[in-house]
Amino acid sequence: MKTPTFWQQKNAMAYLLYPLGKLYAIATRLNLKFHTPQKVSVPVICIGNLTAGGSGKTPTAIAIASMLQAMGYQPFFVSRGYGGKLKNVLVDINKHTPKQVGDEPLLLAQVAPVVVNPDRFQGAQTAISHGANIIIMDDGFQNPKLYKNLSFLVFDGMVGYGNGYCVPAGPLREELSQGIKRAQAMIIIGDDKQALKSQISLPCFEGKIEAQKPKLKTSKVIAFAGIGRPEKFFQSLKDLGIEPVEAIDFPDHHFYTTQELENLIQKAQDKGCSLITTSKDFVKIPHHLQSHFHVLEITIKWQNAQELSQFIKTSINEISK
Repeated sequence: MKTPTFWQQKNAMAYLLYPLGKLYAIATRLNLKFHTPQKVSVPVICIGNLTAGGSGKTPTAIAIASMLQAMGYQPFFVSRGYGGKLKNVLVDINKHTPKQVGDEPLLLAQVAPVVVNPDRFQGAQTAISHGANIIIMDDGFQNPKLYKNLSFLVFDGMVGYGNGYCVPAGPLREELSQGIKRAQAMIIIGDDKQALKSQISLPCFEGKIEAQKPKLKTSKVIAFAGIGRPEKFFQSLKDLGIEPVEAIDFPDHHFYTTQELENLIQKAQDKGCSLITTSKDFVKIPHHLQSHFHVLEITIKWQNAQELSQFIKTSINEISK
């Protein structure tokens, strides 16, 4: 799905859907209340969010995995594998496809091992059996199966938590007040345009998306993306001085057909353009077609990296006592 524009305002559509949002919030609260999360033998860090779509959770999870590796840990990601068919598998980027394990696990697996399993507790056990000494949950903050020792809530500083309503009336996966109680810290990606730091009483760490300018075959580009907030990708290109001739957005987690990709290739050839997309979309392009596409590589640049590293280290030490 694409993130609805009305999720940012309390307008007629939001008010109309508000009762359904309340039911969604109640269902989430009951699901958490009537399940007891199970602990595993290693620390579990959850990189989660309270909103649906495009907060910057995956690049944040990758950045924290790299930070843990620099500390000497052997982190494994445990992911639901949204859109994939396989369960309880260790992702092999040379063998598995997005339709088998999902798109995000293939991206994460370029940084650290990934176990895909909707049952996060079972997934964590599998990761430990393969050598993990710390688990990173990519998403899963609302999943009640696995006990989380340290939970970060990731927010997009531009949109915050939208109109404050729950899905489908707004972007929240659960009520803000309930989610904050279970988190130990928050991470804001981008400038804090919604004054989140003044509204949420949690330790706060800030980062910005830093994009690397790609080497393009031509100066003209056609950009496309199937992510929660594709406008962030298009804006990143503009910030690098790349103004797309055409910007095409697909639904989040979209699986591209061969015909769609060939149509994009033909369109680019007809217009004398380069094709560029996100890392998350690039992993869904078959290997034999990837040479036709460029990818915008991004990283998180932390405003307070040393403080974040120390916070994680202190939290892990407290867990280990």
